[in-house]
Amino acid sequence: MTGGVRKRGNNWYYYFDLGKVDGKRKKIERKGGNTKKEAEAALRKALQEYENAGLFFEPSEISVADYMDYWLKHYVKMNCKYNTIDGYTRIVDNHIKPAIGSYKLKSITPAVLQQLVNEKVMQGFSKNYLVNIMSVLSGSFKAAVYPYKFIKENPMLYVKLPKNENIKEETNRKVINQDEFKQIIERFPQGNTFFIPLQIAYHTGTRVGECCALTWDDVDLDKKVIKINRILIKKEKKQWYFGTTKTKSSVRTIPIGETLTDILRKHKKWQMENRLKFGKFYNHYYVDKNNRIYSVDGTKPYKTTDDPIQFVCTKESGELVTTETIRYCSRVINYELMIQFNFHALRHTHATLLIENGANMKDVQERLGHSRLATTMDTYTHATDTMSKNTVDIFEKLCHPQTN
Repeated sequence: MTGGVRKRGNNWYYYFDLGKVDGKRKKIERKGGNTKKEAEAALRKALQEYENAGLFFEPSEISVADYMDYWLKHYVKMNCKYNTIDGYTRIVDNHIKPAIGSYKLKSITPAVLQQLVNEKVMQGFSKNYLVNIMSVLSGSFKAAVYPYKFIKENPMLYVKLPKNENIKEETNRKVINQDEFKQIIERFPQGNTFFIPLQIAYHTGTRVGECCALTWDDVDLDKKVIKINRILIKKEKKQWYFGTTKTKSSVRTIPIGETLTDILRKHKKWQMENRLKFGKFYNHYYVDKNNRIYSVDGTKPYKTTDDPIQFVCTKESGELVTTETIRYCSRVINYELMIQFNFHALRHTHATLLIENGANMKDVQERLGHSRLATTMDTYTHATDTMSKNTVDIFEKLCHPQTN
């Protein structure tokens, strides 16, 4: 492929032919510099890039803020679930735009991004949240390279999360021991708002959104199973909705033992007694065709064709226990009981106890709703290490039986 240069006014331009589009030959022309030599050098570079990439490459003048809006609109909102969209948007608005939003996208370097990450570390964010910030940066800049082709290389490839004492210790990976769980239940005993969600999460490993979304239609006390098929999410205007699970594999049926079955039976009876106790002031819930959840009490006449729903996790008055409500429970456990706690730690505890006590790894994967066995293995490496050591100990005992 050949091209040429020519002078127009005081500037030199280069040009070359592109391939045919709809039977018509396309030509590109760009300013090459102030001299013929500069234009010829620019032509050689442009031809090389065209041959390598199949099109002429021109770095974008778009700002980081405008690009992030573009990425959120054209990728995130088209491919991600509501909670992910909401989380990514908050990270962009609260962390990325204030720090580097005014930069041109093409001028962002690894040093700039490393400084941004280092500052977030020094501000004391948890490791999990820092990883989320880095994931948004990596994903957005990767898309800027391809398919959007705004920049040539992803600068996040060279950015690392520093090892720093200011990074908060993770609590969602903590294993709650039996003494700690006993203290937690003593603080939130049967009849308390948080007793049932704590027990369900401890005995089943459900996520907080899955736990709060459970209705009695999802619970079969005779067959001793709980069905997970949706989550509770909060959308605009502070309205609660049913949402889809994290992955397709998260839709699952979890067998439960007699301990949790007995707890749920007593809880169901307690709810029925409260309906009589509160009378017309008891909260009744419905879900509309858009999966919007709303409540009414009996103080005013109300007619609807929407489906009634009976939630498992409710307060004494029938009010729904939400993922936001449970945050109060976590604060009490952390600051009153002085136990490092995150509700997700109950999921981690459930899985760890099963694996360390010899549960089949495939069964644990299905119980947790992981899409891949590798995810379960990678997440609970510490538990599998314990199992490996126990296996060695068993074999050693076989090799050296004790004599009477």
